[in-house]
Amino acid sequence: METLLKNTFLFLSKNRFANRTAKKYGLRLGAQRFVAGEQIMEAIAAVRELNNQGIVVTLDHLGEFIFTEEEAAELTDCCIRTLDEIASSGVNANLSLKMTQLGLDISRELCMQNMRKILDTASKHQIFVRIDMEDYAHNEISLAIFEELRKEYGTTIGIVIQAYLYKSEQDIDRLHAYRPNLRLVKGAYKEPAEVAFPKKEDVDSNYIKIIEKHLLNGDYAAVASHDDKIIEHVKKFAKEHQIPNSQFEFQMLYGIRTGAQQELAKEGYTMRVYVPYGNDWYGYFMRRLAERPANVGFVIKSMFKK
Repeated sequence: METLLKNTFLFLSKNRFANRTAKKYGLRLGAQRFVAGEQIMEAIAAVRELNNQGIVVTLDHLGEFIFTEEEAAELTDCCIRTLDEIASSGVNANLSLKMTQLGLDISRELCMQNMRKILDTASKHQIFVRIDMEDYAHNEISLAIFEELRKEYGTTIGIVIQAYLYKSEQDIDRLHAYRPNLRLVKGAYKEPAEVAFPKKEDVDSNYIKIIEKHLLNGDYAAVASHDDKIIEHVKKFAKEHQIPNSQFEFQMLYGIRTGAQQELAKEGYTMRVYVPYGNDWYGYFMRRLAERPANVGFVIKSMFKK
């Protein structure tokens, strides 16, 4: 049943009609549990609240299904405004973005032009920008773009590696030359067995492997997981190998395991919460339900709260 629900939510996440319909109802469908709001100032308020708990943040202005240069330009402006608001408000946050938001599916050149506008602003404000990894079809071009921009913008930029892909260990080796700041995740897209581990236990095993490899390389790791076993393993591994807490952080999603987030921060670990905002929240919301179908119960309850 859980597999059926997961596949259903992943299918719905790419349904354009459902996306348009969801926008009409806003966050009332239950997404407010996982999305900070539709406007930037709502997101800044959520960041400030988390900062007050000793938690740092990465902000993500949501956007999918981009088909025109005008849409890409609009989302680029949203990313730039997010950086400006982070700087002016003084909150402790960085920025995450998807390159398909910036026109990657229209042309590589358009995406690069928009990325450079964002990174110019980020460099001015000294704010870190993370390229989110998308589905396998965008994996290789995303890595190539990161390598090019890393040479231009240095440590201002980072990227994501997904443990469910067979190639991820090789990608860790490939990127080590750049001493990259990597967010390490299990992966949230539905991919064929030709490119990704189909079994959860294999994904978990590979996740541990790439975390350890990246840490032993001496590079900065953002370990994005809600799994207590993974978190405890990283803590123990870091102590055994004398890896300082300053070389890694834990990351979790907004609205999920808030108690655990606060506890990790109290223990002295850098705890970063991924806070999405914007009116194009539908695809993100469906993938969160797919990752953990039990979240459906929380959503149903929230829809009936007064």
